[in-house]
Amino acid sequence: MTKVQQTILFDMDDTLLYCNKFFDMVIDQFADQMEAWFHGYHLSIVEIKKKQAEIDLERVLVSGFVPDFFPQSFVDTYEYYADLTGRSKNEAEVRRLIELGASVYGHSIEPYPYMEETLRMLQEDGHTLHLYTGGDPTVQMRKVKEAGLERFFGNRIYVTRHKNADYLDGLIRMKEFDRDNTWMIGNSLRTDIIPALKAGIHAIFMPVELEWAYNQVEVDVEPSGAYFTLSSLRYIPETIRDYTAAKITAGS
Repeated sequence: MTKVQQTILFDMDDTLLYCNKFFDMVIDQFADQMEAWFHGYHLSIVEIKKKQAEIDLERVLVSGFVPDFFPQSFVDTYEYYADLTGRSKNEAEVRRLIELGASVYGHSIEPYPYMEETLRMLQEDGHTLHLYTGGDPTVQMRKVKEAGLERFFGNRIYVTRHKNADYLDGLIRMKEFDRDNTWMIGNSLRTDIIPALKAGIHAIFMPVELEWAYNQVEVDVEPSGAYFTLSSLRYIPETIRDYTAAKITAGS
């Protein structure tokens, strides 16, 4: 049967490479440290994490993904509770929090299961792969190089601090992608799936077990094409193959 070449855009963090779990580990360390420092003031781990998440989310919504924001959310949370309780602030403690927050960007690369096999199979099926990721270009390109992702994406790699519907639609227009044969694959409803559906392209949602509050939104867009939810990367090639074959059979 005739195959139609597809343009496939992949998110990177928590779609191809683990990310959230490293942030969660560092946040746990931060909350434990805060609880110890403020032990006499009866702060709970839960409320410390809630305040940090609130501060971090507010800044990202306004300014996008910037590496300094995450460590700064630790400092801001620390200062908030210092002001609230009257506990003295300490420069050495502030430096410790900045170092702790920044450590999340130095973790080793860990691919999701079946990453290599999936990308290779999609290439073998004749599709063109693009990497579309949000964050700081220096941080994200380090991950790309350490994971060896250039083998699959070449120079088709796009990094933006503001990963949203406007940027995706602009990318589609600039590259002149055929929307009927273009897919977005990612774990974020906010930055991957909703923008894809608004742009009129196909979408595959890859939910993760522990999702950041930033990505927890409702999908209020009616798909004009395919919209699948899959539990593993290994199901992607077959899903795209079956969908495109059904379209050809139907004469679309």
